[in-house]
Amino acid sequence: MFSRSRFHTGLFASALARSSRRGSQAAVIASPMPRRQLTQEAARQATKRAAESGRGRGSYARFARTLGLWTVGTGTVATAGYYLAKDEIEALDFEEPPTELRMVPGRTYRGYPVIESQRSADGRQQLVVLGSGWGAVSILKTLKPDSYDVVVVSPDNYFIFTPLLPSVTVGTVEFRSVLEAIRRVTKRIRGSYIEATAVDVDFEGKYVLVEHPGEGRAWLPYDRLVVGVGAQSITHGARGLEHCHKLKTIADARSIRQHIMANFEKAVLPTTSDEEKRRLLTFVVCGGGPTGCEFAAELYDFLAEDLKHYFPRSIQHMVSVVIVQSRDHILNMMDSVISEFAEAEFDRRNIKVVTNSRVQQVTPDSIVFSTVNPDGSVTEHSMPQGFVLWSTGISLTPFTSLICQKLPDAQKNRHAITVDSHLRVKGIPDGSVYALGDCASIEHPHLLKHISELFDSAPRSKNNEIPRAEFSAFVRKVAAQYPIAATHLQSLVDHFDQFDTDNSNTICMDEFTRMLEFVDNKVTALPALAQVANQEGVYLGRSLNKLAAMYANNELPAMVSSELLNAAPQEIAQMEGNAVVPFTYHHRGTLAYLGRAAAADFGEGKAYKGSNLVAKYLWRSVYWSQQVSLRTRILLIMDWTKELLFGRDLSRF
Repeated sequence: MFSRSRFHTGLFASALARSSRRGSQAAVIASPMPRRQLTQEAARQATKRAAESGRGRGSYARFARTLGLWTVGTGTVATAGYYLAKDEIEALDFEEPPTELRMVPGRTYRGYPVIESQRSADGRQQLVVLGSGWGAVSILKTLKPDSYDVVVVSPDNYFIFTPLLPSVTVGTVEFRSVLEAIRRVTKRIRGSYIEATAVDVDFEGKYVLVEHPGEGRAWLPYDRLVVGVGAQSITHGARGLEHCHKLKTIADARSIRQHIMANFEKAVLPTTSDEEKRRLLTFVVCGGGPTGCEFAAELYDFLAEDLKHYFPRSIQHMVSVVIVQSRDHILNMMDSVISEFAEAEFDRRNIKVVTNSRVQQVTPDSIVFSTVNPDGSVTEHSMPQGFVLWSTGISLTPFTSLICQKLPDAQKNRHAITVDSHLRVKGIPDGSVYALGDCASIEHPHLLKHISELFDSAPRSKNNEIPRAEFSAFVRKVAAQYPIAATHLQSLVDHFDQFDTDNSNTICMDEFTRMLEFVDNKVTALPALAQVANQEGVYLGRSLNKLAAMYANNELPAMVSSELLNAAPQEIAQMEGNAVVPFTYHHRGTLAYLGRAAAADFGEGKAYKGSNLVAKYLWRSVYWSQQVSLRTRILLIMDWTKELLFGRDLSRF
């Protein structure tokens, strides 16, 4: 009873208090307020409403910005992902496996069986590609599906990203991270692959003889043939090269890796003398080009970043890396500023560079080389060695040498197959055989031989001279005709006054002769670089696509038409040559890794050099972007991450 009364009393008190507060608020509202206070109160209320409204609009704006950034970011990532993996995506659209290649029953040609042609019912030509290097893969990635029936012939069923082979030798990058299966590349274009080596070719019958070790030989017919078999190392007359390593294949990289680790393990054996330790730990690189210098740099990184932590300090001062170079500078194909920078970097890292020296002989435990002294005298040296890498230029392989022997009148170059400006092998009348990459060299234009023809085609004044006003347009016309000399021809416009010796603002015949002599002396063969082979492959793939489309659209006579079959081979070659533009090389820079430093030569005196981590990872990013598949890009990122976190692998297997 007491509790209930207290409860009711509490309720009554609360109700009375609420009523009192409402009454007081009403009194305040009802009470008169001065005009100034009313205005201030209205302003405060308006500001409050505006702030609340602004917070709403601000939240909406932030949401819109976030949504926009997310959309742009997602679109960018999706676009980049498609670009990096477009070949794999396009290959998924064609799920059928390739057609099996078979022998033609009962048919032989010159004593060997014949592989059945893959020419389709719709008349597509059979395109045979020899090799699986940069040039060949660039063609395969550029060709449109169903333009040709493609057959790839190579002893290796993979493509090697050769610029990273020096990294493979010391474990910075694993073997499979620089490999891409050829069958993955050919799947997009419905192509076939034969694991074999080309050993002979019949240009008249249009057959190439292929051989698989232990399986015999067979003739493979072709309508168009692309030779991209690369080159082999040149010997320069040196003896004992069987004791040297080369660095062109994945097997070479594996052998080098095993040899390096074997030497270090032998050097720490208790039974090994100090003299033998020094010999085992002396690494000699013959050749100061990009491959030799990058291998020396990678080897230095391996020693400085990994081996020093796991091998006794007593042998570390015995390690020696030596580069033997026949020229007066290393990296002589690059700007002299980069050569000097590279030599300074190597000197700082105790990598010895011996210039003006030529190797005479290599024995199992020493190397003999001769050095040309400043006074012209020659001194012979002998140096103990535990490892020698031979990287001194390229020469013809047996197959490319055979091609040159079969075309003696057109093939005079001792180091490569001569091709025209459309990459067609000189000496093949119908232009159905192409060559590219290290095994090919574009024909030197020799402009002086065409001086009369060129001068007659130029716009001339009354006194039979080329005026300055017309000279620039004339040079552009000649440059289009001779693209390999285009850069040097166009430089004549800037050097007009230098050749205009009589200051007449015109060029006479004698002055024009000196101009062409200048250009002929400047034009050299394209360097044996991956980017040259890549650009040639892309160009040839596009040219073949265009020819296939023109034949399909009847813009050129059909392949099976009587008009084309009765035409002379030279007429076919000229017709197709007029249909496509000549090849033009665009130099995009030459890279060189120098051990925690990198340099790049962009031509025309433009160069970059850096001795820091930024330069190192810029170098890596360029090679990462040039990979042929998304798979190898991912593997490279994983390898570089493992190397950064855990170091290089020291195991020998």
